[in-house]
Amino acid sequence: MAHSSSARPVWGQTAPSTSPLHPWLTSQGSLTRLLRAQSNGLFSVQPLREGWQPLRPDECQSLNCPPDTDGWVREVFLCGQQQPWIYARSVASRHALLASGFDLASLGSRSLGELLFADPAFNRGPFEFCSLPADAWPQLLLDSQPCRQPLWARRSCFSRQPLDILVAEAFLPAFWQHLNTPHPDRTPD
Repeated sequence: MAHSSSARPVWGQTAPSTSPLHPWLTSQGSLTRLLRAQSNGLFSVQPLREGWQPLRPDECQSLNCPPDTDGWVREVFLCGQQQPWIYARSVASRHALLASGFDLASLGSRSLGELLFADPAFNRGPFEFCSLPADAWPQLLLDSQPCRQPLWARRSCFSRQPLDILVAEAFLPAFWQHLNTPHPDRTPD
């Protein structure tokens, strides 16, 4: 996730097992499919930014790329009932993406998850988890969210040789409000 400051997320944390967040963070299936069901069919993808740019050091490491590798970066909101519920950042190295022929650039408002789960050649790697403090949020997220509580996020790598796509998803406050669930890091009153 591109960030507004020098703060970087610390991936590899343990998902909060006692929170209502746990089943959403650890679900192995398609998040898009779950969100469609939760939104009663009022699901959409709102593209925010995409294009070639240098990948972050932690992304290069996860993708087994040299530092400062250029890649395709796609940032979107996954919306339910016309509210941003999830901020997603998907990245792939330029070399692997061009070698694979997979066309991330033409997705537009289509869900990347639908494509990944529809292609049985893609294998999903293990999840990593992170609690993102506001000073580690991307500027796009800071500009759109009035709440500054930490956000739990997950990421995993989808592989179909020679392509690896790293997908990170942060769960936004509007999602928890929709579920009528307190923020996972807030103790009930």
